[in-house]
Amino acid sequence: MKIKSLLLGLFCCCISAEAQVLLNKEAGKNSFPIVSPSSKAVVCFDGNDEIVVRKSVSLFVEDVNRVTGQTLEIVEKEPGDVSARYAIIVGTIGESEWINKLATRNKIDTTSIAGGWERYLIEKVSNPVPGIKNAIVIAGSDRRGTAYGLLSISRAIGVSPWYWWADAPVKHLKQLNVNVNKYISNEPTVKFRGIFINDEDWGLYKWSKENFEKERGNFGPRTYAKVCELLLRLQANYLCPAMHDASMAFHRIPENRLVADSFAIVMGSSHCEPLLFNTASEWKRDKMGEWDYINNKTGVDKVLKSRVEECAPFENVYTLALRGLHDKAMNASNDMADRKKMLQEALMAQRQMLVDVIGKRAEDIPQAFTPYKEVLDVYDEGLDLPDDVTIIWPDDNYGYMKRLSSPKEQKRSGRSGVYYHSSYLGKPHDHLWMNTVSPTLMYEELRKAYDTTADRIWLLNAGDIKSCEFAVDYFLTMAFDINAFNFERAANYRTEWMCGMLGDEYREEYQDVINSFYKLAFERKPEFMGWGYQWATDKHGNERNTDTDFSFTNYREADTRLAEYTRIGAIVEKILNQLPDENQKACFYQLLYYPVKGCELLNQMVLNGQRNRWYSIQQRAATKPLANKTKVCYDSLQIITDGYNSLLGGKWDHIMTMKQGFASSYFKLPELRTVSLENDASLGVMAEEEDVLKGLKSFHSLPAFNTYLRRSYYVDVFNKGTAPLKWQANVSNDWIVLSKKAGETATEERIDVSIDWTKVPVGERVLGTLEILSASGEKENVYVSVFNPSSPSLAEMDTLFVEHNGYVSIDAASFHRKVENKDIKMITIPNLGVENTAIQLGNPVAPPQRTAGRSTPRLEYDFYTFEQGSVDVYTYVLPTFVLCKDRGYAGHEATNVETKYGVCIDEGPVMNPSTSSFEYAQLWYESVLKNCRINKTTLHIDKPGKHTVKIICGDAGTVIQKIVLDFGGMKRSYMGPQPTKNK
Repeated sequence: MKIKSLLLGLFCCCISAEAQVLLNKEAGKNSFPIVSPSSKAVVCFDGNDEIVVRKSVSLFVEDVNRVTGQTLEIVEKEPGDVSARYAIIVGTIGESEWINKLATRNKIDTTSIAGGWERYLIEKVSNPVPGIKNAIVIAGSDRRGTAYGLLSISRAIGVSPWYWWADAPVKHLKQLNVNVNKYISNEPTVKFRGIFINDEDWGLYKWSKENFEKERGNFGPRTYAKVCELLLRLQANYLCPAMHDASMAFHRIPENRLVADSFAIVMGSSHCEPLLFNTASEWKRDKMGEWDYINNKTGVDKVLKSRVEECAPFENVYTLALRGLHDKAMNASNDMADRKKMLQEALMAQRQMLVDVIGKRAEDIPQAFTPYKEVLDVYDEGLDLPDDVTIIWPDDNYGYMKRLSSPKEQKRSGRSGVYYHSSYLGKPHDHLWMNTVSPTLMYEELRKAYDTTADRIWLLNAGDIKSCEFAVDYFLTMAFDINAFNFERAANYRTEWMCGMLGDEYREEYQDVINSFYKLAFERKPEFMGWGYQWATDKHGNERNTDTDFSFTNYREADTRLAEYTRIGAIVEKILNQLPDENQKACFYQLLYYPVKGCELLNQMVLNGQRNRWYSIQQRAATKPLANKTKVCYDSLQIITDGYNSLLGGKWDHIMTMKQGFASSYFKLPELRTVSLENDASLGVMAEEEDVLKGLKSFHSLPAFNTYLRRSYYVDVFNKGTAPLKWQANVSNDWIVLSKKAGETATEERIDVSIDWTKVPVGERVLGTLEILSASGEKENVYVSVFNPSSPSLAEMDTLFVEHNGYVSIDAASFHRKVENKDIKMITIPNLGVENTAIQLGNPVAPPQRTAGRSTPRLEYDFYTFEQGSVDVYTYVLPTFVLCKDRGYAGHEATNVETKYGVCIDEGPVMNPSTSSFEYAQLWYESVLKNCRINKTTLHIDKPGKHTVKIICGDAGTVIQKIVLDFGGMKRSYMGPQPTKNK
């Protein structure tokens, strides 16, 4: 009988340096049997090696048991005292007698990794030591390198790092064979790679308190052991623990430090916690005085020094900081010079404490400084930061890097790092429920950070981990080997990740759903669908939900969004029902079903609530059914959330909730209205793009039908009474085509109206009429305008963007020409932007370009207009910041305080809008909530006809999403009209 086995091929490839796994039906000639019908390999290591080696050996043996049901023997004897046909030998160079002896006997060559950071080699060796016939040898350059090497085999045999945190199923095999080619790992591209557990009050804290560590009633060693194991399996090494005052501070339980060290995890603290001290919950005014460095300097320094003494025996990265309690600004003078002096004194005192306690030179002790929020302003005052301290640059909490190292800062020996948010609590609005940060945006921002020396520390604000699982994996995988990624892999990585855990059967469905999921959430995160601001006024700190900006009349914007959510929601529902195994269902539920279905139901609830209120002012009979539908969505959200918490017998009970944060309201049932209907049926009519219901016009009309685009439009026939409405529709001309001509409805029906272009007369002002009659004799007319000129011909307009109803809409990816030079190459970014593909004007670290130059790199888009005169050009760009502060001389009559790119039509004047703003400015608020800054530039066109709009590179790295030229006809909407390209 042929028995399935796993073949493990470990080798470098052009895309990834990770192990490649092949599935075969039987043991190969050169395979190494870990478990076979006749034997089981033994695992040999030196008991005097690092603690994490013992830990990883134990994890590996457990993993083999998960796959095969068999338990491997663990041997701590000295080399030569073991007799085995097959062995797995694991150890650290200089710490393991096994590895030292193999190197001495020239069985392995460790010179290539010796002294390296977290490197390992894996090699199959025959007769490695007397008594052992065949062995897989894993040698690490240091303790984590050894662990990474051994656990890479765990991943290869089918045990995902997410086997516990996401319940990734393990495929069971009776026989386990691995084929190993010699493999030598590279050093990770980022030295310290980890996560910050934050804003945990509503998920991880409650789950630990009420479920996982119920006996403790809070975070503790059991929770942190699971966190540290996950990090080790993900080849990460750095943890900043939970710090809200509800949670038990990490260092209040000394065992926590032992747990972290047993997994070789380097401990750190967030930007506001100096020297590993949690100011939010550990500072006690009654015993320590005020947290005030001006009036209680001695008291503050005493406490911080005590913390260093407690932690000195362990591996740490020490945060140098001085912010206020609870992640707020420090109470101090409003004079920036005074603030700089206070912070300078505090940082130097903290640095001296490290030297005094640890007994090393300051430059040999890992230290980090994060200029977060107001601290960046103090840093810019000229703070003298020691050269060896790593500057951790933060994003703006919404995924856009605020600042990166200048050319001068790039020369610092401490290099730099990043602090990036996949979850956030704060102004203008939290995003805590669902991680929806675009993977391609993350790659774009983090790659440019890495390229400007951010290779020392990468820290992800991972919320409470659950719902951020993908972001954690993706961020840490990039940090380990960012060169294994490009934009294409970034866009596809979540599918790759899902298939790695659940197999390839639904790969196409995963990619389809994930692509749409990120596009929809990029336009508006689910947490932002309440459309309110938090902490906006002292009187109303909580978010006050309003109507969204998605239009129900213009460009079918809301309907398209709802239809797409419904489509992908149905796909994940179908997959969930088809998965045969409960473990597969549990994993899929957490990683894709709940995120997609949750976002679908939330959008359905909010937008149908908005439609209900809009219908109420039209007296539509459908108002009440919409209210009921909205309530069903609200209830369904609770049902699927309860379903999440009840998975696997309640393993995750209390972990998931929509009600996160202190001031958000997006999850609440929307305001719903009722209407008093007439007793008899009553006819109502609304034509597409009639967004102003009263006071604008006294007739109904559809948008003009354009021969160059040939689109259809709708007319809603609705009932305003309790009795069923019978209606019929007549047309004035046979070239007006209706999807239905009569009907009966208790609520509403929609007629699609199109044009028979073989029958419609030629002309620029062709007019027809659609007449709608009710059975009781009510009548409404809808005017039908057709633009069908004799010239230009359809062939002449081929591939051009065409003016349509007074506007031209252009998607960035459909440029007609591009001009590049040696520094600037146009980059296509998939799955990003309002049209789902964006264009980056060169690598962000490339030199800036003169937008006024004749041959400056640019994108060119040809369009045809029937107008002349002024036109408002709206450019939709990513709201990115300037790359660094020190941008040098701007040039004559120029500025470089903000970013810039050029916009012009034909050879007209070049205008220079910006992508950047200042954090907490109103423009920044609006831009980050929609992931788009929309700039209006008024230009001029001399005559009707074909023209070219040009987007010119100024600051390299500008990302353009869309362009709209408004000749006076553009309607109100959230993200503008669909592209008007003649295809």
